[in-house]
Amino acid sequence: MFRILRRHIGHLPNPPSRATLAMPDKLAGTSATVSVCPYCAVGCSQLVFVRDGEIIDIEGNPESPINGGTLCPKGAATRGLLQSPLRVTEVLYRAPYASAWERRPLDWAMDRIASLVKQTRDETWREFDDEGVRVSRTLGIGHFGGATLDNEENYLIRKFFTAGLGIVAVENQARI
Repeated sequence: MFRILRRHIGHLPNPPSRATLAMPDKLAGTSATVSVCPYCAVGCSQLVFVRDGEIIDIEGNPESPINGGTLCPKGAATRGLLQSPLRVTEVLYRAPYASAWERRPLDWAMDRIASLVKQTRDETWREFDDEGVRVSRTLGIGHFGGATLDNEENYLIRKFFTAGLGIVAVENQARI
């Protein structure tokens, strides 16, 4: 049986080199928040280091029984997902019957989607079915989830869409 050592890779000790120890600590003055990698359904734990409201670094959480401080290449690049200067912050929108696309802010798109969901829900809401049984539902909206969600996300989506919005058609796809 191997005992778990701090500063290790696998089962062998891996102490930092002198050059590494001589480098300034990039995480000095930061606070760490535990998070979950957004990429696949494994649910690897991450430590998000923040200084003055800005993300400084994201690393694997060594206390996690799932990933033990390691991250795959996608998980290790999560900071780039959040802070890349190439990150998309606008959407392309083409109004009904328009022939050209317009650039719109991401916040506008989120508000528009929420508004259309609310409008569709209100227009298709059924409190009672044809036999007079209370159903409190809408059949005008459906949700098809993907395999990249973990159990907790699927649970919350299911609760929000069914109990919160009254959506009946909620499906979470497994990996194929």
